[in-house]
Amino acid sequence: MFPNILRKDQEESDFQKIQRFRKALEKAEAVIIGAGAGLSTSAGFSYTGERFQRYFSDFAQKYGFHDMYSGGFYPYETLEEHWAYWSRYIYLNRYMDPPKPVYENLLELVKEKDYFILTTNVDHCFQKAGFEKERLFYTQGDYGLFQCSEPCCQETWDNEEVISEMVRQQKQMRIPTELVPRCPHCGKPLTMNLRSDDTFVQDKGWYQASERYSRYIREHQGKKILFLELGVGYNTPVIIKYPFWQMTAQNPKAVYVCINYGDAAAPREIAERSICIDGDILEVLKTKVKK
Repeated sequence: MFPNILRKDQEESDFQKIQRFRKALEKAEAVIIGAGAGLSTSAGFSYTGERFQRYFSDFAQKYGFHDMYSGGFYPYETLEEHWAYWSRYIYLNRYMDPPKPVYENLLELVKEKDYFILTTNVDHCFQKAGFEKERLFYTQGDYGLFQCSEPCCQETWDNEEVISEMVRQQKQMRIPTELVPRCPHCGKPLTMNLRSDDTFVQDKGWYQASERYSRYIREHQGKKILFLELGVGYNTPVIIKYPFWQMTAQNPKAVYVCINYGDAAAPREIAERSICIDGDILEVLKTKVKK
């Protein structure tokens, strides 16, 4: 399905597309938002460049990596050094607010609408901006949660307090041994609740959010739905992008909107009901249009 991908139409300006997007949003009976890493990047959560150097120059100098993702996968020799890195990483990307108001701008656009959010982001920015928890499904985990590395159970634990202590007490790229987090059931090291392999824990909250999303889809079938895709790439297209295309194709009342810097596209099969905007999400959301 969808063998031909249509890039953005050059005959229509971005401003005209934004106007059409706003009109479609106004008419929509429901808004389903699919959010990827590009949304948080637009909010200022860059994992490379100056932000990386500001907080991880010591790790970069010692190990030679130049972005936060690479540092997260590095095989550190000790758990003390592993958690020195990860505690900074989590503190920056989960407990600090992004510098740009992208999420707040998005909330202002949709707060009066019947909306639901499906996201692969794990940085909690939606809830920090004021979105309702019951309208969110974080499919890939949460930087704010620990799980057993085994795992011996399907539980997760909030980590804000211990992460803050790790950041405060670390010296020479190591945390005190007594701060290394361990499973209260089996004693094995805890790890992050992030989907990277088949050890990912889907706890009670995950299943409740999944069911709320499934129920929302069922209850709004056949209605005027705006599928709003923001900053979604092709790392995991089966979670947001492909389902959004399919549901738009199946519902003649639906409209698909893709806002993505450098890669805004839609299949030809739904081109007449698609709006693809190649641009920075922050700039698109804050653009003023005539009523």
